[in-house]
Amino acid sequence: MNLLLSSNQHNLHQHITITGSKSESNRALLLQALYPNITIENLSNSDDSQVMKKGLQVYNGEVDIHHAGTAMRFLTAFFATQAERNVVLTGSQRMTERPIKILVDALRQLGAEIEYVKDEGYPPLKIKGKKITNNKVSLAANVSSQYISALLLVAPTLENGLELTLEGKITSVPYIKMTLALLTEIGVKSDFSGNVITVSPQKEVVDKTLIVESDWSSASYFYGISALCNVGSEISLSSYKATSLQGDSVLKELYKQFGVETIFNKTIVTLKKVREVSKDEVINFDLANAPDIAQTIAVTCFGLGLKCELSGLHTLKIKETDRLEALKTELSKLGANISVTDKELFLQPSGEIKENVAIDTYNDHRMAMAFAPLALKVPIRINDAEVVSKSYPDFWKDMEALHFKVSEV
Repeated sequence: MNLLLSSNQHNLHQHITITGSKSESNRALLLQALYPNITIENLSNSDDSQVMKKGLQVYNGEVDIHHAGTAMRFLTAFFATQAERNVVLTGSQRMTERPIKILVDALRQLGAEIEYVKDEGYPPLKIKGKKITNNKVSLAANVSSQYISALLLVAPTLENGLELTLEGKITSVPYIKMTLALLTEIGVKSDFSGNVITVSPQKEVVDKTLIVESDWSSASYFYGISALCNVGSEISLSSYKATSLQGDSVLKELYKQFGVETIFNKTIVTLKKVREVSKDEVINFDLANAPDIAQTIAVTCFGLGLKCELSGLHTLKIKETDRLEALKTELSKLGANISVTDKELFLQPSGEIKENVAIDTYNDHRMAMAFAPLALKVPIRINDAEVVSKSYPDFWKDMEALHFKVSEV
């Protein structure tokens, strides 16, 4: 499905309800599988969470997680620590190109039995679940936080818990803290001191309901829209917490530079455009702790004609696509002067945006949604637009609620 987007509405006053966070939902689902007396409210309706839920129910045989990277990492640790469960964990063609050796090596340090079915270091994985008694493991600190969280989530069910040493500078700290906060919420004791994380063993937890906050990554696209709207526009979103566990909640600080103020009223957050941004503004962000919002920010800067320099983007190379190269290719089509390294993005100011450009999405939900706000500036086409179902199935419907014209082409 290819879509054409356009909008002549620059004074927005709308409310959108966003589904639960995919990141929190997948963590909660894994904890629920380990401790069945946990219940979950406001679960994400994303493809990734549906795949995660389905995968957790398999006892023996093949588990296909398609494009769901979080599910691949979390289920690898889950099945490795589940005695008498034997599975082959696989996914899409892109998933078989995404490295998982760091996590597999860590689990093997603990005594797990995992084999590579095809290429060394990549899925598919043949996993023979077993009881794990070793409790000490080390891991490079600058890897995807999903590797770290995968280990932490299964840690309380290990006979002796876990002592995880992170070597080097830690990135994506908010996601690690999100995982530890959820463990604390169900009564598991943990400690994060320096570069060492310890999790105590816990056989059972008391009955507990986990309420999943709405997804801040999904909110990012409405921050992008707000930044491109006229002063006075307001978009309200639910349900959010001022003290969020999600790393992408840093949006409320970062988008101040784009003239967007964030106002909390209980579980409603309102994004208000309060000032125009000077064309002389230079955006310089280190996004090591929130890499998933890099695409949105780069597109916002381009839409406003601003210069930007984004760093801390090393994990974007191994996402659903190489997001840095994808951004370079698609923004260049629109007329951007952009360059990238393996961990940085540099965008020069530009005064023109080419119309009716077809944006390729590379099986990456965030490419589709990050570019959509540009329809406030020029008509824009989004190829394979259904890819948004990976994290936000209702996205195009919500764009129509904001008076965007969305038509199939």
